[in-house]
Amino acid sequence: MLSVPVVDMQGNSAGAREIDPAILGGRVRPMLLKQAIVGYRSNQRQGSARTKSRGQVAGSTRKLYRQKGTGNARAGTIRTNVRRGGGVAFAKGEQNWHKALPKKMRRLARNSAILARIAGGSAVIVKGLFFEAPKTRLFVAMLKAIGADRGCVVAIDAFDDVVYRSGRNVPRTEIRAVGQLNALEVLRRPKLVFSEAAFDLLSRDLVLARPGEAEDHGTT
Repeated sequence: MLSVPVVDMQGNSAGAREIDPAILGGRVRPMLLKQAIVGYRSNQRQGSARTKSRGQVAGSTRKLYRQKGTGNARAGTIRTNVRRGGGVAFAKGEQNWHKALPKKMRRLARNSAILARIAGGSAVIVKGLFFEAPKTRLFVAMLKAIGADRGCVVAIDAFDDVVYRSGRNVPRTEIRAVGQLNALEVLRRPKLVFSEAAFDLLSRDLVLARPGEAEDHGTT
């Protein structure tokens, strides 16, 4: 069993919670994590950069001057790629960088990332994570107290507008519902912070997952 420390919003220890690594896949899978992260980053690319070929630029198709007798080099249309304002020799259109990753692989990669954070001592559970009103100052003070002020992902059980508005402007900090976590977001920040409700929800969902979903599917 792995132990996750529990602290309050002032950073005082409030015990620990245990989680079975088997429900998170049993071990960290570096190759699957790399595949997932490359896929997530690739899917964020717009692919909208493009260039125009000689057939797409504006200009006449008339031959500039006759082939012989002028003393000049042979020349065709003004839209040729060797002339200024002409088309590009090997023009590129809009590109699709999308990489598909099956749902089970995405889930296993997320679980592997969470397991890596827990096993590395970079995960913490905050007891009583609550703000009466949006206060960035209080949110920053909490992060500093729990040692997550250098960057973290805060996982809550469901969208909370007050918590979100309190921390949305804090640099290097993301606030996500636990069901929206992915491997890239978990690993890009040095600390993973759970609310108690989020940790309970994650543990319950993993336990209730269909048999075999947390097993190795031959992806690594």
